[in-house]
Amino acid sequence: MLDIHEVRKYLPHRYPFLLVDRVVDLVPGESITAYKNLTINEEFFQGHFPQEPVFPGVLLVEAMAQAAGILGFVTMNKTPEDGSIYYFVGADNLRFKRPCVPGDRVMLHARIVSEKRGIWKFEVSADVEGQKAASATILCADR
Repeated sequence: MLDIHEVRKYLPHRYPFLLVDRVVDLVPGESITAYKNLTINEEFFQGHFPQEPVFPGVLLVEAMAQAAGILGFVTMNKTPEDGSIYYFVGADNLRFKRPCVPGDRVMLHARIVSEKRGIWKFEVSADVEGQKAASATILCADR
């Protein structure tokens, strides 16, 4: 389990772009489960959409990628402080199934599929209370 202080060691992102609040399960080289708590106080809800706030899909994809990034960094035993950075370089089979709204705890899941020459492939998904919100196959590059 990683609290927010440990999450910040593995991700270079900071407010308002740090989208992982806590890691609840982590098996280096295999998988991660983390979460993002959504509150009405977050800036993006003021404009997306004020009468019916929805967590932007692009940020949901980024949250899944950040969870995958933590998994990759832990697996490689590296941190951004070591000069390593993980770039999100692609997404395939992206599907949105359910909107995420203020009050939701979005569970983020990532599993390593492969790694070849610094390009990592992950299967990622997000759910709220057991209902799938999104899923994709993403690629990240270690530079």
